[in-house]
This record gives sequence, C-alpha cells and structure tokens, in this order.
Amino acid sequence: MTGIERVGIVGCGQMGAGIAEVCARAGARVVVVERDAGTARAGLRRISRSLDRATTSGRLDAGAREAAAARITVADQIEALHDSDLVVEAVAEDERLKLDVFTRLDPVVTGEHSILATNTSSLPVIRLATATRRPERVVGLHFFNPVPVLRLVELVPSLLTSTGTAARAEEFVTEVLGKEVVRTGDRAGFVVNALLVPYLLAAVRMVESGSASAEDVDRGMVLGCAHPLGPLALTDLIGLDTTRAIAESLYAEFREPQYVPPPLLCRMVEAGLLGRKSGRGFHTYDAPRHRPESAPAGAAGPA
Repeated sequence: MTGIERVGIVGCGQMGAGIAEVCARAGARVVVVERDAGTARAGLRRISRSLDRATTSGRLDAGAREAAAARITVADQIEALHDSDLVVEAVAEDERLKLDVFTRLDPVVTGEHSILATNTSSLPVIRLATATRRPERVVGLHFFNPVPVLRLVELVPSLLTSTGTAARAEEFVTEVLGKEVVRTGDRAGFVVNALLVPYLLAAVRMVESGSASAEDVDRGMVLGCAHPLGPLALTDLIGLDTTRAIAESLYAEFREPQYVPPPLLCRMVEAGLLGRKSGRGFHTYDAPRHRPESAPAGAAGPA
C-alpha cells in the first residue's frame, strides 16, 4: 500500500482543480490551498462544476459525486497541509512561484514519509527539490488537462529523488488513481512537451508568416492527420501564456531554435489573448466565468 490517504494541492486553477478531483474520487481526503479565501472559493466552484459535468454525462453517479465533494476542503494558508502524505504543487508555470511554494512547504510538511510533488510542465525537478531540505522526497508528477479525462502522468524523479519516493508516487498514480505512468528523465519538457511544443510553435509561425489562417491550419491537422484538435485550438486550450513559458524553459535548457517563442505568440500574451481562459486566442470562445489566474492559482497547462 502507498500509505497516501491525505493529499494536499497547492493551486486550484485548471490543473490543481483536476488533480484534487481525481484524488477525491479515488477516496483520498484532499485539502486545496489557494492564495486567498476568495480564490479558494472559486477553486471549489470549479471542482464542483466538473463533478456536476461528470454526473450529467453518466461517468459518475450522484452518490459518488457527493462523496467526492465531501472529501475536499479548501484553505488559504499553506499550514493546512501539515499532515499531508502527498502534496502536489500546481501553481502557474513560473519558476519563482514554484520555488516559493517549495520553500514554504518545507517547514510545514515534515512527516517522515511525506512526498512533495510538482506538476510542472517543463521545469527541471531538481531546481525545485533543492529549495527543500529533503530533496530525496521530491518528485515530478506531471498530469495532463483535463485531468479527470486524460490517463497519462509523467513521473519525473530528479537525480536526488529516492527510489522509495518514486515507487510510492508511481503506485499511488497507477493503483489508486488508475492512471498510466511514463517515466522520464529530469530534462526540460520531459517526453510529451519536448515533442509537442515545437509542433505548436510551428503552427503559430505558419499563421504569423501568412502561410495559412488559424482555422485552416487546424482544419488541415484534424482532417488530414486525424488529430482530435488542431495545434492552435490546442494552444488555446493549454493557454498561450503557459505555452510560451514552456517554450522558454525548453529554449533555456537546449538553446535550439525550434523552441524559441514566435513574436506573434509573445504579442498575444502581452495583449491578454490567452486562449480559452480569456475568451480569445487564435480562436474566440464564450467569455470566461472567472479572470484567468497568473499567480499561485494558475494552471500548469495540459501540454
């Protein structure tokens, strides 16, 4: 048995809410911490809406929905995570924010067997692990958006992660959450983003150069390659800001031109055109219910 019964989540944006939901549905008691009470309540509403959608679609019965909801509490103080067996950091893809979270978690989560995990999309896990006094108990657990639907989790041990920590984390993900794990080395982008992001950036460059419209690029890949979603619609789903942050992390590590964020992507982020969460990116969407988060409540993104 993993011994993981109490799970803490830091951040309740898209990713944090999804991770909290799947853990609660699997039977864990979950405490979600946000930066203030208002954002914490908004995060709880996000989880509740997702549970409602699962119930409406028949993927979850009403009794299981209520039981999962009852296992989730929210707080605005990180000290609420003191007795967690596992804490998953799911704040915005910003190294400074993530380092701050791990620095604050270190004196709070002191259980002998407690695990600290990061849901980073691209940052090397070792940089975050060394912000703590116990880097051997820090591991990367990169979930994919939407978390309740997509089965993959990238397991990323750092050079200092203990064998036991990695094994317990993998067992929790596979045996308790019922997801599939791929193990990857602690390199920027891991497996999926290292392959995916250059493809997304190439699509942005195609629009930027005037070679094709965003609509035609997406139609081409959906109809011609049987992709379920075109690259620019996927970029909108991930969030243009998150896509740029991942690209910058990849370029900082590898210095390869394919990872350089195109100017169009940067200008759109500066204009607040972040994709689905802002209501407009390469495509236009219904107005978002809440202002997109850019601080610790932010999503790590699906990529």
